Amino acid sequence: MFDGNWRTTVDKGLTPIGQSLRRTGISADVITLTGIAMAGLAAYTIGSGYLRLGFLFIVLTGVPDALDGAVARASGTGSTRGAYLDSVSDRLTDALMFGGVAWYLASNEPGRISMLPVAIMAAAMLVSYQRAKAESLGFDAKGGIMERAERFIVLAFGLLFNEILIGVLWVMLALTVITAVQRFVKVWKQASVDRPLPRSRQPRRRPRRTTSESVWRQRMRERRALRNH
Repeated sequence: MFDGNWRTTVDKGLTPIGQSLRRTGISADVITLTGIAMAGLAAYTIGSGYLRLGFLFIVLTGVPDALDGAVARASGTGSTRGAYLDSVSDRLTDALMFGGVAWYLASNEPGRISMLPVAIMAAAMLVSYQRAKAESLGFDAKGGIMERAERFIVLAFGLLFNEILIGVLWVMLALTVITAVQRFVKVWKQASVDRPLPRSRQPRRRPRRTTSESVWRQRMRERRALRNH
């Protein structure tokens, strides 16, 4: 939802900040790695039971996540390598943060409620995979009610008001599953429209034999038959 409606506006607003950071000599990769470090600290503090401190680190994790792209655009260093690093770091930071929540619940709550963040992470990975696979096939899978930015915001809210954390996690799981269904339906509709496959995926056909080639093969078979007689 955020990615589809406000991403362009936010990117424009971050452009001056990206230009200022570029002048300091900080690269986009360094900012991305800083975000991973912040996510690690968030996971540790949440798992240790300091939920409001974890809230602070989650906010700090979101800052590099928003600025690395702005710095790359300002410095003209946007590349496939940088996009790959950014995508991998997103999945890693998600795993760290939800892992910290699972650790906290396993240490402080009875039963199997610690599996709730694991279920959210699994649904989130499915949402992310659907977009990556769809784009590799030439389809658009953006959108949905609970994308990564929304998960950040909702999780931060649950940590800030930790008395309702479990309820917030249940809501997040339901909305993430709905997002997965929304993306599947969106791509399914696009894929249902007939269109030519890329050349690399088109089935190969054996070339038809020419008339002269067929006549030559027929004569060779006749000669072999006479020799056998």
